[in-house]
Parts: sequence; structure tokens; C-alpha cells
Amino acid sequence: MKNITLSIDDDTYRLARIAAAKRSTTVSALVRDYLQSVARSADESTEATESLFKALDRARGFRASDRMSRERAHER
Repeated sequence: MKNITLSIDDDTYRLARIAAAKRSTTVSALVRDYLQSVARSADESTEATESLFKALDRARGFRASDRMSRERAHER
């Protein structure tokens, strides 16, 4: 596990300590949890974007005129 050093103003630190105490945790744990959620969110966003571009690559050459007619689509 890596250690990091943050510089924050006294009021922010005081409020963070209060928030941590209300959650029965530490300021370090709050920061760690926040950074993990940011990292997961960024990773999920990257995966979604890659998935979209892969789908677009597979659809290359698709033209709306290649679709079946409305009537044919609704035949029973």
C-alpha cells in the first residue's frame, strides 16, 4: 500500500474528522474510499467507451437503406 501526503486547510480537516467520527472511521479511510470510488468510476467509464467503439467498429458498413422495410418487419 502506498502512502500519500495531502495539504488541506484547517477547517476542511476539522470537518473531515467530524465526518469520519460520525461514520466510525478515519480521515485516511474516507480519502481512500473516495479515491477508490473515483478510480472505479473512471475504469467503468473507460470500459463503456471501449465497448461502444467496438460496437461501432462491428457496425462499419451498415447503412440505413440496408434495413428491411417497415412492412416486412411487421409481417406475421
